[in-house]
Amino acid sequence: MDTTLDPVEVAYAGVLGQRAMLRDRRLTAVELLDLCLTRIARLDGRLGAFRLLLRESALQEAMAADVALAAGDERPLLGVPVAVKDSLAVAGVAASQGTGSPEPPAARDAEFVRRLRAAGAVVVGITTMPELALWPFTESPTWGVTRNPWGLDRTPGGSSGGSAAAVAAGLVAVASASDGGGSIRIPAACCGLVGLKPGRGVVSLAPDRDHWEGLSSAGVLTRGTADTAEVLAVLTDDVYPLLPPGPLRVAWSVTAPVPTPVDPLVRDALDRVLDVLRGLGHEVVPGDPDYRRVQASFLVRYGRGVAADLARLVDPSATEQRTRAVAAVGRAMPDRLLARAVRWGQEAAQRLSVLPARADVLVLPALAAPPQRVGALRGLPTLAAAGRVVPFTPAWNVTGQPAMSVPAGHTPDGVPLAVQLVAPPGGEGLLLRLAAQLEAATGWTSRRPPLDD
Repeated sequence: MDTTLDPVEVAYAGVLGQRAMLRDRRLTAVELLDLCLTRIARLDGRLGAFRLLLRESALQEAMAADVALAAGDERPLLGVPVAVKDSLAVAGVAASQGTGSPEPPAARDAEFVRRLRAAGAVVVGITTMPELALWPFTESPTWGVTRNPWGLDRTPGGSSGGSAAAVAAGLVAVASASDGGGSIRIPAACCGLVGLKPGRGVVSLAPDRDHWEGLSSAGVLTRGTADTAEVLAVLTDDVYPLLPPGPLRVAWSVTAPVPTPVDPLVRDALDRVLDVLRGLGHEVVPGDPDYRRVQASFLVRYGRGVAADLARLVDPSATEQRTRAVAAVGRAMPDRLLARAVRWGQEAAQRLSVLPARADVLVLPALAAPPQRVGALRGLPTLAAAGRVVPFTPAWNVTGQPAMSVPAGHTPDGVPLAVQLVAPPGGEGLLLRLAAQLEAATGWTSRRPPLDD
């Protein structure tokens, strides 16, 4: 490795930065993997981001990447370490779904993982999640508590909380995530990351045909917009150039599908982002979405989806009581109610495909309040309490359109704040272009958690 390289700078260089170092022969893929594993060994005992490290297979992949790099191979992720959420199939690894169920090892990679590997990525390990991806925090009796690198007393969000903690702490530059009600955007908001939920079907869920009755999407968490655009291109065979978006009509709202107070710090963060957007030449107008039957559609499909996930486990009893309680509610929902819920979602998708005030992009809070303290929802009616914390994300799972969390400053005690950007169907590229413009104006990637102080 180039002796002038600072290991901390390498850790936070992101996908594109690490790729450039590898291609310029400033370090090898094996050296980058060793740096990554050394950092995990030093920090993850405090964070709990990883359930499992794949040291031996990762070393083999890194060695193969070095051979390919020496031969001039320019695959987009060649030699870059990545982490995979515990809900995705990785060949030879049992995906626990955050539970204690003794699941069998996967026979083959999920399509998402296959694409990462085909692009040359080195799969370092499996990240933690709450049981069956149910909650906006990452805590379970089987795998323990995952903590936020910005404040170890705070949650990194959920359900992709381990992935978010790993990326925010510079343990890996990118990690997989999934989102059935906010599980990409919530951890991104908690950890100061970029979290794009692509539109329904944009990223393959295979071998699943569907998940949670059409609510779920797959994506990644990164520290910067360009990294997300690069990895999304790998996952979709599309290209996402980050050209300036031009003057846009931007609507904003602090109205959620259920009446929810918005913390003043969150509202101030949203107002600051709106001021930046005005300064960039965009027209900013108020506009509240028409959320009719959106919440009902979400709750029915969520409940039925959780019931199906629990039933697929080898040992459904190896779960928390609250997990089984949600699944029991879902099982009690008849097929005719599910059919109505799907229809309500289709109606909402058609209605909200035209954003309020005929805007190009809608700006909302990502969370109703700053990241909760670890254990804050313990002992409370979890589903109802969680709904008050994250009321702004599920609607866009119901409609299936793209939505994205981007950093929007910090609280006085240094915990990240965020806003959510929503686009019409097919608007992933627009969201990435606008996010890149905001990133350039605010410089959010320059801030790092206080782990190396």
